[in-house]
Amino acid sequence: QVQLVESGGGLVQAGGSLRLSCVASGSIFSINSLTWYRQAPGTQRTFVAAITNRGNANYLPSVKGRFTISRDSAKNTIYLQMNSLKPEDTAVYYCNTLSNAVNGRGWGQGTQVTVSS
Repeated sequence: QVQLVESGGGLVQAGGSLRLSCVASGSIFSINSLTWYRQAPGTQRTFVAAITNRGNANYLPSVKGRFTISRDSAKNTIYLQMNSLKPEDTAVYYCNTLSNAVNGRGWGQGTQVTVSS
């Protein structure tokens, strides 16, 4: 089972951009769906975006048009490009396989994103 490690978070002003990366310990080629979730303080972890191995993507409505998920199987990495960031995007962001995510397992440390107003 691959392990996933997130990076790329930070502090950014509203309207700014960040690109998150998630590197897998093994091949992601055969993993059907990979996801990004986020958890703000005092809230439950929520779905942000998913991408299949055919490149089909789905998004949380509030981030659609601002965030872009992508995957690079050659680098065993998935990305989340976040543009036009808003304070409400502040959260810890996690990547996971869809299968693990829906079964509540395989969560890593995440990466903190803080958007100041």
